[in-house]
Amino acid sequence: MGIHTYFQSLNDLERIIRCPGKFKFEEHSVSAHSWKVVQYAKTLADIEESNGVTIDWKKLYEITSSHDYGEIFIGDIKTPVKHSSLELRGMLQQVEEGMIALFIEENIPEEFKPIFFRQLREGKDETVEGRILEVADKLDQIYEAFAELRKGNTEKEFVVMYRSAIIKIKGIRLHCVDYFLERILPDMVSEGSNSPIDIASITNEALAT
Repeated sequence: MGIHTYFQSLNDLERIIRCPGKFKFEEHSVSAHSWKVVQYAKTLADIEESNGVTIDWKKLYEITSSHDYGEIFIGDIKTPVKHSSLELRGMLQQVEEGMIALFIEENIPEEFKPIFFRQLREGKDETVEGRILEVADKLDQIYEAFAELRKGNTEKEFVVMYRSAIIKIKGIRLHCVDYFLERILPDMVSEGSNSPIDIASITNEALAT
């Protein structure tokens, strides 16, 4: 019981594979995804700061490093399924939040419960830190799908992942989004030009949507 139970539970994130049930050249665990999201968010926040935006770094690190902890209880549900309806997304979030709350109540010492409730909450909101988390999360989706498309993986789901993440990101108002679209994405598309899959066309279609 106690903090030991929480620390030990982190091992489970290493065993949960993202985008289950589809052929992949590279497997990615939820744990690896969470680490990458922190790295993306750190750089995205630096871009915001360079444009005069104030960042709450403590909040940013808390919400990015813990944003998928709830998948220990419900696993990784494919993005197209998770977002197929607002009702389903809301139900899944309610179940996840309920199981996290139960875990905290049953395992975390009383003096640390408020901290855990704050750190393991849903971090995506309209604050700058919440929007950075949203972008960082979708950015990893783009990079995971791009790696598969570049290698010629014809699973339709990776096209959907890549396309939907670009569409989501371009609708978020942040300086780092402009930077990604203008400076990073073109480099990515250029690098994927030798792929048997026309990544440039998929990208341009997503940007035009």
